[in-house]
Amino acid sequence: MSKKSQQSTKAAEKPKVEDSKPKVEKNEAPQKESKRATTIVITSGKGGVGKTTTSAAISLGLAQKGFKTVVIDFDVGLRNLDLVMGCERRVVYDLISLINKESNINQTLIKDKRSENLFILPASQTRDKDALKEEELEEVMNELKAQFDYIICDSPAGIEKGALMAMHHADKAIVVTNPEVSSVRDSDRILGVLSSKTKKAKETDESVEAKLLVTRYSPERVALGEMLSLEDVKDVLSIPVLGVIPESKDVLQASNSGTPVTAYSDTQAGQAYLDAVERFLGQDVPLRFITPEKQSFLKRLFGGR
Repeated sequence: MSKKSQQSTKAAEKPKVEDSKPKVEKNEAPQKESKRATTIVITSGKGGVGKTTTSAAISLGLAQKGFKTVVIDFDVGLRNLDLVMGCERRVVYDLISLINKESNINQTLIKDKRSENLFILPASQTRDKDALKEEELEEVMNELKAQFDYIICDSPAGIEKGALMAMHHADKAIVVTNPEVSSVRDSDRILGVLSSKTKKAKETDESVEAKLLVTRYSPERVALGEMLSLEDVKDVLSIPVLGVIPESKDVLQASNSGTPVTAYSDTQAGQAYLDAVERFLGQDVPLRFITPEKQSFLKRLFGGR
């Protein structure tokens, strides 16, 4: 065999370098799954039932479970969430600043001092609800969805513009009600709005998944006929119960001290909210604080309640 033929044979036998490497198609490259937050609106038909207290408690509870959470105050002009969260002195920019592009996300969000996973987006105290613009708000929500696991929307009461904007992007809803007739009736109206006027309802013909949170519940007063029972409320609203929060001075004390009540885990109200968070995350946790406490002999003897 000639020298030239031997060289040709060796060249043919030598494996190609490019063939020894696995081929990876561009569209087959592993990609990190993009984060998309679950948006939860805390809503009610009537004011003063504990929406802001609930927003603070649920958001801290989720953050304590390791979920990166942001809670947004939609009550433009009448903000209170910053007070309940204890960050009122740290507010520089707000939701309207962000919508008007006067600030960015990092400048506007306030990091909670209790949990590194929790952030607060305060409402404006100097603007009115007409400053909420749908297209610009959608940009803000999309940016938040890319960064967080949960977005909690603290809605104003009723069905005016601020409340409708808070509901618009919701995937899920927590309907807060007191066990009294007018509060329950107004909550029933809210369920109708959730099933017809949210983005999810308009685009998919599906209603937002709603769960019930009954606040200021007193089994003793129920027994005396002074307030509706849990069964009465369930019969009217016909949605799953997320939790029952007992009537307690600890809730007011927590709010006045600028601390979500879930931080007081040794109180009945704190425990009830933590139970609600567990149920929201899919755990089977029995309801507590829905039956009258048994009185000791001495309390019965001296008329204690």
